[in-house]
Amino acid sequence: MFRPLTRTQQRVDIVVAALFGLFALAATLIPWTSSGVGSGVVDERVAAVVAVLLTAVYAVALALRRRSPALALAISWGAALVQMATGLPPLPANLAVFAVLYTTAAYGTRRVFWAGFASALGGAAAMTLYLIVPGFVQVPGDREPSSVATHVFAFVMTFVASALALLLAWTIGALVRTGIRARENWHAQQLAEAEAAAEAQRTRIARDMHDVVAHSLAVVIAQADGARYAAAADPDAAASALGTISQTARAALADVRMLLTQLRHTQSDGPQPSLADLEQLYAQVRAAGVDLAVEVDPMPRGETAASLQLAVYRILQEALTNALRHGAVGDRGARGGRVDVRFSWHDERVEVVVTNPIGAAAAPDGAARGHGLIGMRERAQLVGGTLEAGPDGAGRFVVRAALPREGGA
Repeated sequence: MFRPLTRTQQRVDIVVAALFGLFALAATLIPWTSSGVGSGVVDERVAAVVAVLLTAVYAVALALRRRSPALALAISWGAALVQMATGLPPLPANLAVFAVLYTTAAYGTRRVFWAGFASALGGAAAMTLYLIVPGFVQVPGDREPSSVATHVFAFVMTFVASALALLLAWTIGALVRTGIRARENWHAQQLAEAEAAAEAQRTRIARDMHDVVAHSLAVVIAQADGARYAAAADPDAAASALGTISQTARAALADVRMLLTQLRHTQSDGPQPSLADLEQLYAQVRAAGVDLAVEVDPMPRGETAASLQLAVYRILQEALTNALRHGAVGDRGARGGRVDVRFSWHDERVEVVVTNPIGAAAAPDGAARGHGLIGMRERAQLVGGTLEAGPDGAGRFVVRAALPREGGA
């Protein structure tokens, strides 16, 4: 029933109501003292006391208009009924009704909103009946047609003028209510968009983190296995493998630091890998002991969008990581079979196919149960492409991606 207001708003409402009450009191008593205007129901002294009390009541309604529009409306109706019951003429304090109707439309609940609308029409009708009907009833003599027509015209015009005045205050409040709702919806939309952008950023960084860490660890594990078996027979090969492990770990650490920086400063996405970084990726895989063959036919022509380059790099990185983790692995760490990478750069799309042998220690669909394939499919979908992956029935695992070049632009 009561709306939350700040202390400043409450103080402002109280001060405004107090000033209005003093003004209305002075505007009521000064003319009343000089002209001696009274009431047709009670004597002049009682009418003056009632007028002062009603002025105070209307001031209270004005002070409560934003805190509780429903209560302010009820107080105004009660004061108006007392005013009409005592036969008092319109008072300056009646101006508070306009402010009350405004707040019912601007800040009231849905029920109070329509109660304010009904009060505007009902108040206009009550005011018209109170002002016009007694004069028509008290006219002595017979009712001439001209006199009846005059009173009917006065009744209609008074009702129309009163309704327009009261509805104008209510309508202004309704317009303010619409503006408040629009502003709240805009803020809610901005908050939802910010949360969606933050979630998308977290998802992208998590995907990049998985790609970087999974690939680097696969290379490090492969090199460590090779170095362990070659340490006794070929120390030079072991030293070379350890050097590759060190270089790969440093590169992975730099990438992880970059991603963590993006978590702290989300305004900057940081540099992303492109097609120019594929040769370094091939070198890391070959250094891990993999027989890697790369074929590009036809060659790329024209500019390639950065988003498409990133998608190609990450898909290929994950596919080669899966080849290292789930490929043909012998009992002593030796690699068997060949990993084939084929690019086809067409005008409207690029096709990437990665084929690798399935190791005896891995289930044919072992890669499909991890997060790698999910990440690759998401990469493809982000640029409007598709990705299929699975065994081909001949002991090899095939990853096939088709990415539209215009979708990545």
